[in-house]
Amino acid sequence: MTKNDDFEIAHGSGNVYRDFGYPDADVRQAKALLAAEIIRYLRVNGLTNVQAAKKTGFNRTDFSRIKEPDLKRFTIDRLMTILNKLDPEIDINMEFKSRSRSTPFEQEATL
Repeated sequence: MTKNDDFEIAHGSGNVYRDFGYPDADVRQAKALLAAEIIRYLRVNGLTNVQAAKKTGFNRTDFSRIKEPDLKRFTIDRLMTILNKLDPEIDINMEFKSRSRSTPFEQEATL
């Protein structure tokens, strides 16, 4: 690379799946965010897959798949249930923004 090389900076949407054109980008993003929080909880609390399975009633292989990540077998509600069984005190917040409006429509929901 030389000093004269030009770089094009592409600003992402905040959803890598949308940026790469996946038709189900929002679902994939939601699953990835939930899986990341599950992984964070396991790491912070030092839980193995076996311990997490005992705590939640889900199979230990589910936690292996979440860590890989192999999320195609998971629904959003299943991941939310796993997260809630790990930490019943957790609040999951969602924010809704329209990408097409000139004035943003924002709404926040806590589950």
